[in-house]
Amino acid sequence: MKYTTLINGKQFEMEIERDGSLLINGERVDVDFLNMGSSLYSLIIDNRSIELAIDEDNGQYQLLVDGRLYEAQVLDERALFLANRRGGLGNASGEIKAPMPGLIVEVLVSVGDTVTEGQTVIILESMKMQNELKAAQDGIIKEIFVKAGQTVDKNAPLTTIGGDED
Repeated sequence: MKYTTLINGKQFEMEIERDGSLLINGERVDVDFLNMGSSLYSLIIDNRSIELAIDEDNGQYQLLVDGRLYEAQVLDERALFLANRRGGLGNASGEIKAPMPGLIVEVLVSVGDTVTEGQTVIILESMKMQNELKAAQDGIIKEIFVKAGQTVDKNAPLTTIGGDED
């Protein structure tokens, strides 16, 4: 089965072959995948161990990998066809939510600041790791819902990023 995946606006073609192997943009990748809980996974990709937390909300996925947050959208061939008929694939939402419960260590931006895609916005400590939550798009910080020292639940809104016209 073939899927199109958008991760922070970059498009990847992923295909799962009949033998269970995975092709990413036509290149074979060896992946060992283990579910460690409701949204936690352990991956071994080309002999490299990676911890992954996945959160899904209305077809949008937030992926926390090695302390970095990514927004993803996964479309099968039918959904990709329909998305293209509607005018194209979606962009990042601009909302950063807590991918897991934790403690806000630092908020690195203020309302009105201009951020660029990939810029660290908030540092969240969870499971004894500090996770850099990054902007998934360029824009302006519209709202900040947390402050340093505050604990948050999974999916708690942390900040929103909008464009100039928002």
